[in-house]
Amino acid sequence: MEQETILQEEFEIKGGDFLNGGAASCQIKNILKKIGVDANILRRVAIASYEAEMNVVMYAKKGIMRLVLTPQKIIIKVDDEGPGIPDIELAMQPGYSTATPEMREMGFGAGMGLPNIKKNADIFNINSTVNKGTYLEIMVDLNNKNE
Repeated sequence: MEQETILQEEFEIKGGDFLNGGAASCQIKNILKKIGVDANILRRVAIASYEAEMNVVMYAKKGIMRLVLTPQKIIIKVDDEGPGIPDIELAMQPGYSTATPEMREMGFGAGMGLPNIKKNADIFNINSTVNKGTYLEIMVDLNNKNE
């Protein structure tokens, strides 16, 4: 049975827009805080959504981040138009990064983005097609208040 959607929001992310990078995840955090989501869950969603958003800013032309709230879970969906990830297993390894020297100078590229998303999600799905883009689905159970 399909779960009832309580709230759904959509945010555009522009590739290369480091000035506004983090704006969508900040809006998501504020929405969830306003409706009273538990602080531990809020922190996990904020970290995962920020990491996902910054991957779009760093690597893709553009992307869409969607927030879906049901009575049981928070779902963040990110769909980007970018180079795709040729080796997802390698990209999931902590420390692996394809960041440019310029990105590293800005403090990005530690290779913890995808591992941090996985660590903070209860369920994390990733699909990527080279030269097309990447799709992420991050789910956080509203009843799992553990760190």
